[in-house]
Amino acid sequence: MGIIEAITAWGNDLLWTYILIALLIILGIFFTIRMGFVQFRFFGEMFRIIGEKDTVSTEGRGISSFQAFTISTASRVGTGNLAGVAIAIAVGGPGAIFWMWIIALIGMATSFVESTLAQIYKVKDEEDGFRGGPAYYIEKALGLRWLGIVFAILITLCFGLIFNSVQSNTIALSFENAFGMDRGVLGIILAVVTAIIIFGGVKRIANVTQVIVPVMAIIYIGVALIIMIMNITQIPSIIGLIVSSAFGLNEVVGGGMGAAIMQGVRRGLFSNEAGMGSVPNAAATANVSHPAKQGFVQSLGVFVDTMIICSATAFMILLTDVYTVEGLSGIELTQAALSAHIGDWATTFVAIAILLFAFSSIIGNYYYGETNIEFIQTSKAWLFIYRIAVLAMVIFGSMAGLGLVWDLADLFMGMMAVINLIVIFIIGKYAYAALNDYHEQRKANKDPLFYRDSIEGLTHAESWGLKGEKER
Repeated sequence: MGIIEAITAWGNDLLWTYILIALLIILGIFFTIRMGFVQFRFFGEMFRIIGEKDTVSTEGRGISSFQAFTISTASRVGTGNLAGVAIAIAVGGPGAIFWMWIIALIGMATSFVESTLAQIYKVKDEEDGFRGGPAYYIEKALGLRWLGIVFAILITLCFGLIFNSVQSNTIALSFENAFGMDRGVLGIILAVVTAIIIFGGVKRIANVTQVIVPVMAIIYIGVALIIMIMNITQIPSIIGLIVSSAFGLNEVVGGGMGAAIMQGVRRGLFSNEAGMGSVPNAAATANVSHPAKQGFVQSLGVFVDTMIICSATAFMILLTDVYTVEGLSGIELTQAALSAHIGDWATTFVAIAILLFAFSSIIGNYYYGETNIEFIQTSKAWLFIYRIAVLAMVIFGSMAGLGLVWDLADLFMGMMAVINLIVIFIIGKYAYAALNDYHEQRKANKDPLFYRDSIEGLTHAESWGLKGEKER
């Protein structure tokens, strides 16, 4: 265990101090400028698309834009929004929240690029649906199947196994704190319910997440809004505290400006996943008439995750002084902060909220691994082994220590993100061209349609038809 911890610490220091933060910020700014601030120009379009029903296909293939949005949001909205924000504040101070906001706003452009590419290079599967993601566009656009396999292995280990142990760890801690419940017993219960869903396929996953995600988000944001209205006069000073602490001007807790940036970016990426290469796996499953539509939808997902839900948690914590108490971190800090606002029953509320948030993440994370196992090799035996491993990690995570679980998650998340960011920088021209094609059709008052010959030089986009064909 000591060797694992040492290797993990060295890897995280290398990735997060010297490589990943620079890549995320530089490429996020580059994509933003290259596409003319797409995340701001088309902000209203994002909301329009998420509610539309695509009538192009008559095959009944794939899932809707909204279902793809809920699968990705189910993975995004989890422990990062409650426990991750609390850890960022405890370690990096209030200023970490400012850097979470920055990485989300520029990350919206990054998310557009990777999700649009996933749609362009998606493939039809055997269950009347689509699948895709970085492994697929690495192979099709660059011809590097070996690198696609490396990415597929990383995301399967990261999301299907390690991230799911993070989710069950946070659920177990919150229930132990709220009800004194045995963590091992809870882990077994979670594993049983997870098994019922994941053995039902992607459509069952979509059906579950499209119910859980909106309900849990509305309830949690509603409580946060009530608390903020009750403390409305303090909100300006909290915003001032966040901004001043971000630049080391007002350190209340944490390790200075460097710690604020590192924790804000690290926890922000864990929460919104922009550029990590995970969300494109969900984006590829949607049946839409144009790839840019999922680019917009998943860009909106980054905004909802960080600017709304993470901010709600941050304000609730910073409106109290419990974040200055030594020894409180993670979900326990969030529970303590809410208890200060609304009484002891808040501990129970947070436990139930984290159950919904984190359990939906377990389901969404599982799917990311499944689609990448299918990329490596379509095998029912390997898929069965993977499902059993997921269930085992859910149980393991419920009983494991907090620190190592989060450190392992950071390491694998970082390796995934480095590969994906470099790849989408190289092949991003196809996403830019898709955006231009979409924009030109919208200016002509058309519902944009995409064909594989809509972009000059595009190859290996077999799921899209040619101009003049009845169906793609």
